Amino acid sequence: MNTAVLIPCYNEAVTIKKVVEDFKKVLPHATVYVYDNNSTDNTAQIALEAGAVVRKEHVQGKGNVIRRMFREIDADCYIIVDGDDTYPAIHAADLENAVLNNRADMAIGDRLSTTYFSENKRQFHNTGNKLVRKLIQMFWNIKINDIMTGYRAFSRRFVKTFPVMSGNFEIETEMTIHALDKRFAIAQIPVDYKDRPEGSFSKLNTFSDGISVLKTIAVLFREYRPLAFFSVVAGVLFVAALILFIPVLNEYLHTGLVPRFPTLFVAVFLALAALMSFFTGLCLDVIAVKSRKDYELKLIEFDNKS
Repeated sequence: MNTAVLIPCYNEAVTIKKVVEDFKKVLPHATVYVYDNNSTDNTAQIALEAGAVVRKEHVQGKGNVIRRMFREIDADCYIIVDGDDTYPAIHAADLENAVLNNRADMAIGDRLSTTYFSENKRQFHNTGNKLVRKLIQMFWNIKINDIMTGYRAFSRRFVKTFPVMSGNFEIETEMTIHALDKRFAIAQIPVDYKDRPEGSFSKLNTFSDGISVLKTIAVLFREYRPLAFFSVVAGVLFVAALILFIPVLNEYLHTGLVPRFPTLFVAVFLALAALMSFFTGLCLDVIAVKSRKDYELKLIEFDNKS
């Protein structure tokens, strides 16, 4: 069994040496890879001197880095961690054991159940994490504590069958939703979190990246659960149609006249749109179920080859 520690990096010269050395100490049998994503400082050189295998990804964005990592590296266990020294390496063995011994396909380093809210000084980040967690729990009806953690471990079957579509920080949300939808075994490991040290700066933009994450949730909810998504749309359209139609119907019952034909036409149009939305969801749900079945067969084929 071999383990790969994967560290995506962009301008982490302040912290990368400590991160590499800490993980090499905790997991001496693992290979530590640092993927430099167009850093303008000497992150790559420092990582190399600290003993990491350094590679490059020229397409900007964390999701793009992880896509290349998953394609290039072969291992039995993959541990992903940020290069900002916010996740203690001491928990790496627990994440590794969850994958190698407990047969979890994804082990999540759960920050939100421990020190995250006390350590993280960016209030909007705290609010955003709570909102994303609430949405995922509501849409997928399952309790995952930390959706956007950057500290995870994966099995080889997850990594080699996961189609990475996100290009930036929404990648964590995509991985979580994919694991939920495809019913991968998930383990949640409480991990400590500490804020960035002085001189180290976050590359995550609270608002623009937060909006991207919310858009990703909406898109994946539409793709993975189309019947539920389009039923919600249909419900909203139908309620709007009723709001417009009931006063017109009331006037007709009292006077026998329909004085507001434009309102009636709009109400009928909205009702038809609601009906179309619902049946669109039904059709797409059949496709989504077929996709899950095909993916299960793909996993069986992968397991037989491994």
